[in-house]
Amino acid sequence: MSDLNLAEIEQTKLLANAFDRASTACVTVGVVTPVAAMLYGIGNVGTQFGFAVVGYFLGWLMIAVFLHYLARLTLRRLA
Repeated sequence: MSDLNLAEIEQTKLLANAFDRASTACVTVGVVTPVAAMLYGIGNVGTQFGFAVVGYFLGWLMIAVFLHYLARLTLRRLA
């Protein structure tokens, strides 16, 4: 059990949730939105598909995974 008081435990949970929500936002901004733009023909995303777009997707996805990992590390502090 950790030596944190109840307020510190709740603050730790809030921080972990903030990291996880940020990771979800990164997936939405960097992956879901461009895919929706391609599917519905919004902008010129569909015509520019190539290594740059794949790199863009992977970059945002890696940021999201990193933020989710930070959330998990933050919660491990409670154990």
